[in-house]
Amino acid sequence: MTTLWTRDELVTATHGQLSAEVTVTGISIDTRTIVPGDLFIALVGENSDGHAHIETAFARGATAVMAHAAHGKDDPRILHVANTMDGLQALGHAGRSRFRGTVIGVTGSVGKTTTKDMLRMALSAIGPTHASAASYNNHWGVPLTLARLPRDAAFCVSEIGMNHRGEIAPLAALVQPHAAIITSIGTSHLGHMGSVEAIALEKSDLIAALPAHAPAVVPDDAPGQDRFADAVARSHAKLLRVGTGENATFRITSPHYTAAGSRFTLVGPSLSQTVDIAAPGRHLVRNAASVTALLSALGLDVASATKALADFRPGAGRGQTQPILDGRAQLLDESYNASSLSVRAALETLALLPATRRLAVLGDMLELGAFSEEEHRGLAPDAARAADLVFCSGLAMRALFDALPPEKRGAWALDAASLAPLVQHNLSDGDLVLVKGSLGSRMRDVVTALKNDREAAR
Repeated sequence: MTTLWTRDELVTATHGQLSAEVTVTGISIDTRTIVPGDLFIALVGENSDGHAHIETAFARGATAVMAHAAHGKDDPRILHVANTMDGLQALGHAGRSRFRGTVIGVTGSVGKTTTKDMLRMALSAIGPTHASAASYNNHWGVPLTLARLPRDAAFCVSEIGMNHRGEIAPLAALVQPHAAIITSIGTSHLGHMGSVEAIALEKSDLIAALPAHAPAVVPDDAPGQDRFADAVARSHAKLLRVGTGENATFRITSPHYTAAGSRFTLVGPSLSQTVDIAAPGRHLVRNAASVTALLSALGLDVASATKALADFRPGAGRGQTQPILDGRAQLLDESYNASSLSVRAALETLALLPATRRLAVLGDMLELGAFSEEEHRGLAPDAARAADLVFCSGLAMRALFDALPPEKRGAWALDAASLAPLVQHNLSDGDLVLVKGSLGSRMRDVVTALKNDREAAR
């Protein structure tokens, strides 16, 4: 395998001490994912301490371990540092500093991971591409992405997230992007941020981190356009609006939405490109349009990239469709996360897909604070329009359930585990079941129950 870090590079980057001559080919922060050649970084979290798993890391093939200098271990393969989180940050900084390719930052209230995955697929048709794993977009996920960055890659895509003010700017400073996409501005983390305007301000810090003339792609209809313009004034980046409006720099035209996927043509400066996506949903068209616009603004081979994008499929928990009840019903798995914006998008996709009957199973949207009841209740018209029956889980979702017309109410339960058997009992042949909720609402419990259900449909 290709060398990611030599011993000397590790020591120089972290100012640590390492006796053994090691060659690192990968990095892990979880012993369950270790493969031979990895550097295991013993991070300390609220509920865990990686130092307790050093022996396990070596047993599973780690070539070295980064640990606190004061931990007391004397294995020559241990890279002793003052603090492992600082060591990870330093390694991420070193990885970014030596990289000579193009770095793209992606943020937004919803659609970050999907857009990042689309970029990875599209850019891989042009050159070697590295991107954030899963949703690694926070204070440890971003430096981990950069620490794993192969020195010979052509492109790096870094997802950048936040849930409090002031979190994007330091992550963007670490990433040093050459281009950026803001996917959306919605009510995610509204309880922490206080207003959509504050969310737009925070997201715009990614634009402010760009170099002069760098492309910054934003939705043409997103709240916070003034904030984007202010950020551009500071960085002198180039603001590119994408959407269906007359003021869009890159305009989505001739959109065609079907259950099998979507097609649209993106028209902009020196561009008229038809794009196909083999997955349904208006929101995926917006994501793909942003990706295509950015590729065009960077002067890349848009035709080859969008041809690769045609094979895009949503990941688990992000719109993946799969059979349940031994193939007699279908599951639309959106269980990874939820906000008002993404729930409405998922309900729109539910209505688009063919089914004898459509069921929406919705869990609490978290981090909404004082806005929670209003945000949940406000989903009732969309849920009633898209679904034949709506099932709700959690205290906050009670507001939505009570606002539904009586004939649309499936069942309500305090938690996902209690709701799952009620959904199972109501399943019939030909049903399509949407499951969505914030990660903390544990809607994956419903998904697991439905995927494991082998009982005959009633």
